[in-house]
Amino acid sequence: MSLGTNAILNIVVSHAQQLGIFGQVNTHEYKSAPGKGLYCEIWAETITPARSGLDVTSAMLTLNVRIRSDMVQEPQDAIDPNILDAVDLLMDAYTGDFELGGNARNIDLLAAASAGLRADAGYLNQDNRIFRIMTITLPIIVNDVWNQEG
Repeated sequence: MSLGTNAILNIVVSHAQQLGIFGQVNTHEYKSAPGKGLYCEIWAETITPARSGLDVTSAMLTLNVRIRSDMVQEPQDAIDPNILDAVDLLMDAYTGDFELGGNARNIDLLAAASAGLRADAGYLNQDNRIFRIMTITLPIIVNDVWNQEG
């Protein structure tokens, strides 16, 4: 059995790319500041056992999906609305019938086994530039990953 992290990550990345609103979608945090516009970074945060009760343990893979935009651009009043629109599109998909290609049971939307799906806003200083960010915590439950033999 396998958690199938690469397949799940690829689905989340492909979905973000297909929205057509991001300058780039990466599977890592940027090491240097990107350009102007909206950018998306997706990376793994945690992998933990999820409640099971069977002889096979389920798992929770938590991904971070960060949307960022440079704070020095015009019009400044459009920075937060653009980020909020992007987060809204992603959250709408995640809370709906988000297709994980049979690789996962579901997204832990309402915090049954985690803190649940959420988005938190903040700022990030990178390469002497300030970015407005919003990070979505995306907890994904995967059934029957690890055997409980003992």
